Amino acid sequence: MDANRVFLGTYGKIFIGGVWQSNFNHLEANVEIQKRELNLAGDPWVRHKKGPMKGTGTVSGFKVTSDMIARGFDKFELVSKLEDPEAYGYETITLQNVMLDKLQLANWTAGEEVKEEVSFTFEGYVLNDKVTAV
Repeated sequence: MDANRVFLGTYGKIFIGGVWQSNFNHLEANVEIQKRELNLAGDPWVRHKKGPMKGTGTVSGFKVTSDMIARGFDKFELVSKLEDPEAYGYETITLQNVMLDKLQLANWTAGEEVKEEVSFTFEGYVLNDKVTAV
């Protein structure tokens, strides 16, 4: 492995409604599948069938605007773009039907930067651009 090809999160970007959210510096999104266990006659193994999937995530960074509060609980698309000048390319993933779990209306301390963290769910994703080794 060429260490130069490892992505640094420094070059990651978040887009909501096509607008780069430069104030956010952390994004995590996961998909979890609920597997159904099947016990079959004559088979000593427990088999698994795919069940429903659930997408969850968190976005955080510095508070710059009131956009997240104004967005409320309406669904939107969020695009994650992970790039690095030394990597083999870039990866772009669209999270579909994103809905916030809660709204952070206020969370500040005098003399400190105001940070914003929002958890969310999503209902689908598209891998728009994938990275492959050359």
